Amino acid sequence: MERAHQVDFQIFGDDIQFVEIGLDYGETIVAEPGAMMYMDGNIEMDTVFGDGSGTEKGKGFKGILATAGKRVLTGENLFTSTFTNKGSQKSSIAFAAPYPGKIIPVELMEYGGQLICQRDSYLCSAKGIQISIAFQKKIGAGFFGGEGFIMQKLLGDGLAFLHAGGTIIKKDLGPGEKLCLDTGCLVAFTQGVDYDVEFVGNVKSALFGGEGLFLATLKGPGTVWLQSLPFSRMADRIFSASKKAGGTGSKGEGSLLGNIGIGNLFGED
Repeated sequence: MERAHQVDFQIFGDDIQFVEIGLDYGETIVAEPGAMMYMDGNIEMDTVFGDGSGTEKGKGFKGILATAGKRVLTGENLFTSTFTNKGSQKSSIAFAAPYPGKIIPVELMEYGGQLICQRDSYLCSAKGIQISIAFQKKIGAGFFGGEGFIMQKLLGDGLAFLHAGGTIIKKDLGPGEKLCLDTGCLVAFTQGVDYDVEFVGNVKSALFGGEGLFLATLKGPGTVWLQSLPFSRMADRIFSASKKAGGTGSKGEGSLLGNIGIGNLFGED
């Protein structure tokens, strides 16, 4: 396994974060299109077909096409953006999170060179990290796990940066230790963790408890990352609030009169 580019980084912000990465001469960072926030003038940007890891070299057009096809299956773009420092001095580039949450730096070598994560969690990585696919072998996890049968698999020996919503918690599970969670709250887990989905077991709780019919189960040994605010949950709340507002443009948040605000009493003007 080739050594990925070694990069320095610093994460800024609290609820809406961005990561600034320092590149020495010739070092490259690979990112999802549209994630770049700013960069120094010495950095050269390019767009490549596939995951930008360079692992498909020597495999011809079919190898490159297969790499790009895996990205499509995991819900990502056919292309990735690469940023290389062409100057003699160290240069910086920053990538911003797409919605409120946290950025998680993961050194893949510390976890056996492999990490399985949800389909939209990848933000950027050092050149040399391969983005592949992980198939869910269990029917329950595939149908009811929220991510379907296909998740992202990151392979390599360098830094990768993930993004997830709300607050992120990392848990280390011992052999046979089991953790139950909402299916949307899973961010990533290491090789060796057994991932499945189970019925809640109580019809009344399933129908009226608000937690859904199924819970994800993770069984150790291994490490898992969880998020407190999945993007799907946040989007549902925003959509629900917009429907309740009735298109009036104001909701009267915090008012004792509810939706009846000053603007509603005297007109919007």
